Amino acid sequence: MTTTAPPPRQTPDEQPERRGLIARVSLGRAFRPVAGEFLLIASAALLLTGFGLVMVLSATSALDGGQSPFDHVIKQGVFAVVGIPLMFVLSRARMSFWKKIAWPALILATMFQMLVYVPGLGIASYGNRNWVQIAGFQFQPAEFLKLTLALWMGAVLYRKRRLLTSWKHVFIPVVPVSVLVIGTVLGGKDLGTVMILVLVVLGALFFAGIKLRMFIVPAVLALAVVLLSAVGSENRMARIASLFNPDDASCYYTSCYQSLHGIWGLASGGLLGLGLGNSKEKYDWLPAAANDYIFAIIGEELGLVGCIVVLVLFAVFAVGAFRIIRRTDDSFVRIVAGAITLWIVGQALVNIGVVLRIFPVLGVPLPFMSQGGTSLLSVLIACGVLLSCARTLPDQREVADARPARPAAPARRPGRRG
Repeated sequence: MTTTAPPPRQTPDEQPERRGLIARVSLGRAFRPVAGEFLLIASAALLLTGFGLVMVLSATSALDGGQSPFDHVIKQGVFAVVGIPLMFVLSRARMSFWKKIAWPALILATMFQMLVYVPGLGIASYGNRNWVQIAGFQFQPAEFLKLTLALWMGAVLYRKRRLLTSWKHVFIPVVPVSVLVIGTVLGGKDLGTVMILVLVVLGALFFAGIKLRMFIVPAVLALAVVLLSAVGSENRMARIASLFNPDDASCYYTSCYQSLHGIWGLASGGLLGLGLGNSKEKYDWLPAAANDYIFAIIGEELGLVGCIVVLVLFAVFAVGAFRIIRRTDDSFVRIVAGAITLWIVGQALVNIGVVLRIFPVLGVPLPFMSQGGTSLLSVLIACGVLLSCARTLPDQREVADARPARPAAPARRPGRRG
C-alpha cells in the first residue's frame, strides 16, 4: 500500500502573501491630494487677507470729509476678490510656464514702473515718486517688480546652474539687469522698496548656492547703495538719528512724529487692546494708520494678543514656504520660492520693526494687511507662484511606496540536540 507524502510545510517567510482585491481609480494629476505646504501657505494667506480687510475697515472708519467708512475697504476688497481666485488659478501653472514668462514679465513690469516719471501719470507722495494714476485708479508699479524680479532671477540662475562657479556667469546678466531695474525705483527715492528688491536679489543668489566669496561682493554693493541713498537725504538721516535718541522730544513735529505716535498707539493697547474700532490714534494723530502703520492699530485695538496672532500667521506662512525649499529637488523652485519668501516675510519683519522703532520709517507696507490694492494683488499672485511650486513636491505616500522593501530576516536553523 503506497501512501502519498504530504506537501512540505512552508515557513511563514516562504508562504505567498495573501492580498485582498483592491480597486484603484486614478483621477489624474488634477485631483491629486495637495501637499501640506500648499495648505499652510493658502490658509495663512487667506486668514491674513481677511484679517487685513477687517483692520482696514477699522483704521479708516474715522470719517473724513463726509466719506463713507466703507469706501476704503470696498476698494481693498475688490483687489482681494480678484487676487484670491487668481492665486488659486495660477497655482495650477507648471514650472515651464513661469520660466517662459520670466523675461517678458520683468520687461513689462519695468516699463510700467517707468510710467511714474511721465508727467500727468506719475504721482509724488511724501517725497517719493512711486505712484501712477490711470483711469481714476492709483497703482504702485514697484510692487510687481518684486515678483517679476524673483521669477527672472530664478530662470536665469536655473539656466546657469552648472556655471555658477564662475564669476562671469554669476554677475552677467544678474548684476547689470538688477541694477537697471532697482535704479528705476531708486530714481523715485523709494528707499524702502529698493531695500526689498535688494533682498530679493540676494535671496535668489543665496538659494542658488553660489560660493560665499561671490555672495559677499553683491551684498556689499547693495549695502553701499542703501547707505549712500540714506546719506544723501537730510530727512532720512534725521529719521535714523531719532532711533538712537528715543527720548528726545525736539523732533516731535518733524522727523519722529509718526514713529512716536505709532509706538504710543501700540503700547496703549496692553494685553487685550481697547477693542475693535476703538483706536484713538486713527483720528488724524497717526499718519498712514491704515497703510504702513496698520500693525500699530492692531496693537492698539486688539492688544498683544492680536499682534501675536499676526506673527503666528506669518510664521505658518514661512514654515510652509521653507518646507518647499527644503523638500524640492528643482533648483528653479528653490530659488523662486526662497526669493518670494524672503520678500514677503522680510518685508513683514521690516514693517513691524518700523512700528517698534527698531528701523527708521521706510514706507514699507505690511503684506496682506496694509491698505493698498497693488500691494495686496502682487502678494496674492506671489502666493499663487508658491502654491504652484508646492504642487511639484512629491507625495509623501508615493515616496514611501517607492522605497524598496526591507529583505526578510533569514529563518533561524534549529540547534542540534546534544
